[in-house]
Amino acid sequence: MAGQGSGGNVIAAICSFFIPGLGQLVQGRLLAAFLFFIFTSVCYALGATVILFIMWLPAILLHLWAIIDAARFRPYF
Repeated sequence: MAGQGSGGNVIAAICSFFIPGLGQLVQGRLLAAFLFFIFTSVCYALGATVILFIMWLPAILLHLWAIIDAARFRPYF
C-alpha cells in the first residue's frame, strides 16, 4: 500500500468500521487484527450485561482506535 490516505488504507478503515480488526487483517497485520478483534469484542460483550454496562465506553474507544489505526498505517519498507 502506498501509505496514509492511499486507497488501501481507506478500504482497511472501512473494513474496521464494520468489524474491528478486519482492516488490520486486510493490511496483513495478523497480531494487531487478532488483538483489536478480541479486546473490542470482549468489551462489547461485557457492556451488553447489565452489571458491566460501563464497558461500552472502552469498547467504542477501541473500535475507533482500530479504524484510525487502519487508516494511518504506513509499512516500514
